[in-house]
Amino acid sequence: MAHPYHHALSSVKKFGGKPQDYQPIHDWFDETKASFADWRHRALRHHSLGIFWCEEKFGTTVRNSDGKEVPVRLIGEQHVREDLGWIPNPKDWLVLIGKGPENIPAWCTKGVDKNVGRDCSTDETKERFE
Repeated sequence: MAHPYHHALSSVKKFGGKPQDYQPIHDWFDETKASFADWRHRALRHHSLGIFWCEEKFGTTVRNSDGKEVPVRLIGEQHVREDLGWIPNPKDWLVLIGKGPENIPAWCTKGVDKNVGRDCSTDETKERFE
C-alpha cells in the first residue's frame, strides 16, 4: 500500500470503527520512511519482531470508535501482510544486507520499484545527480 491512511481504511473494513482509530499504528510502521524513502524502510519494522514492538508501544488492544477492543498485534500483522504478502522475521531482512537490487526477493519490493534508493556511490547513479 502506498500510504498509512490506506492501511487505516483497510483496518476499518476488517475491524470496524474509523480510520483515525488505527492511523497512529500505521503511521508508526511507516515513519521509518523518514530515513529511507523507499522499500528499504520496511526492514526496520515490517517483521515479526516489529509487530511485537508495536504492541509494546500501543498496548495489547485499542478501542475503536465502535467501542470494540481490537488486538494491536492483529493490526500490525495486517499492515505487514498488506505491504509484503507475508510476515518475515528480522533474519529474513538481515540476510539481504549488501545484496544488489537484482538479488532482492520480490516480497521486499511488493508494489514498488526496487531500483529506487540504490547506492549513489556507483558511477551510474552518480551521473544522475551531477
